[in-house]
Amino acid sequence: MHVQVVTLFPEMVNAVAEYGVVGRAVERGILALGYQDPRDYTSDVHRTVDDRPYGGGPGMVMKYEPAAAALRAARSQLPERSPVICLSPQGRVFDQATARRFSELPGLIFLAGRYEGIDERLIDAEVDEELSLGDFVLSGGEIAAMAVIDAVVRLLPGVLGDENSAQQDSFTDGLLDHPHYTRPEEIEGRAVPEVLLSGNHERIAKWRYQQALGRSYQRRPDLVAKMDLTAEQKKLLDDFLKEHDFD
Repeated sequence: MHVQVVTLFPEMVNAVAEYGVVGRAVERGILALGYQDPRDYTSDVHRTVDDRPYGGGPGMVMKYEPAAAALRAARSQLPERSPVICLSPQGRVFDQATARRFSELPGLIFLAGRYEGIDERLIDAEVDEELSLGDFVLSGGEIAAMAVIDAVVRLLPGVLGDENSAQQDSFTDGLLDHPHYTRPEEIEGRAVPEVLLSGNHERIAKWRYQQALGRSYQRRPDLVAKMDLTAEQKKLLDDFLKEHDFD
């Protein structure tokens, strides 16, 4: 996969390319990660990329011309069918389904905004999709872009050490993940659930699904509300809620 980030802070892109899952993907040649800095496409001595907003108000707005030139330069280096994604509080909330959709594309271009916003004409002309991480405001789009890149890259074949890891992540089947435990078996009086020590893979799989279903109902009931639960799923959930004294 080829990914380009249009950003005023390319050092942030370089940082994410050196560590963890993304760094491993770059090292293995699974991911080509680069950036375009709008400052490189300015014509004045101050390399101006922002200006005052029409209509007045606080802050500055990212100018159209430098960012558009950077986007076009990024597009020229990527395969066809590589959409431009703008990270913005006005965007649709990013989710695991979108991460899977992106992972099947040959490339992605991320536009990381700064200041009070981006000239809307640039979004109208060049952006295919706007995404948000949630109902809060960041100082810029770089952190959001890095989060999306990490979520997408871990789904690419050959990136994770165990290919089943991505299949068992939270949200993969629409639910939160089940609890995890490792050695020792007991810590300060808290023991690992007996079922995980049983060696019975069918029981373990059923327990883990029940935990995921119950945990989702407790913490993110909106996820369960979207599901058309079968009789078996309802029983698993009811048993979980009774066990945990959850009304």
